[in-house]
Amino acid sequence: MDSLNDIHSLFLDTLLDVLPIAAIIFGFQFLVIRKPIANPKKTFIGLFYVLLGITLFLLGLEQALFPLGRLMAEQLTDPAFIYGVKAAANELHWSDYYWVYLFAFAIGMSTTLAEPSLIAVAIKAHAVSGGAIGIWGLRIAVALGAAVGVALGTYRIVTGTPLHYYIIAAYIIVVIQTFFAPKLIVPLAYDSGGVTTSTVTVPLVAALGLGLAETVPGRSALIDGFGLIAFTCLFPIISVMGYAQLSEYKAARQKKKRRIQEASQ
Repeated sequence: MDSLNDIHSLFLDTLLDVLPIAAIIFGFQFLVIRKPIANPKKTFIGLFYVLLGITLFLLGLEQALFPLGRLMAEQLTDPAFIYGVKAAANELHWSDYYWVYLFAFAIGMSTTLAEPSLIAVAIKAHAVSGGAIGIWGLRIAVALGAAVGVALGTYRIVTGTPLHYYIIAAYIIVVIQTFFAPKLIVPLAYDSGGVTTSTVTVPLVAALGLGLAETVPGRSALIDGFGLIAFTCLFPIISVMGYAQLSEYKAARQKKKRRIQEASQ
């Protein structure tokens, strides 16, 4: 009964959230474009599926992903797990949380690879570029950036260092890379940072950050718990442009070797 009540409540909340979007779309359709909807039955059935899907997704977040992320953070930062039952919390050093960093890296990598939005962007980029941009190459480059970002973000939470130091330094690297990276990849790299923070990654990363900030001694959930998603969004830009620069460098070296071989013959 509680689950049914939760579904009913979330469905009504989702309906209220989606109504303004539907009102704008149908308003423009009937008042501005002044044409009927091509397939009204399919449109309304699809709209219902959207409402139902968002409702079930939100229910899954509340009952599974958020509690799971917090639970993993609590277990990995428990002094009893790190040092043993006799450990005291004030004895812990940032280097003792290496399991947290490893878990954060793995979560960042796996959730980004599973992102439907990233898969869609990679497929489109592969098609538009005529195969020059590989689907798996782009996905792995983005996932590596996200993994490094999440791991570095957990390190920041553990150490309590200011968030803006990391963000400023990372954006300086992004700006420098923008001048030297192939122009073909720059817009895609910036978009790749955005698609990482979607339906699969955000819930687990947010829950991990909040759970970590609540369990590490001396940390504030409000000050230290948030900001992890910014790392997840920012570092894939660096990794994608770096991947393009490395590919360009390798291609230039191979071209140079061919010229040397041709000249020697």
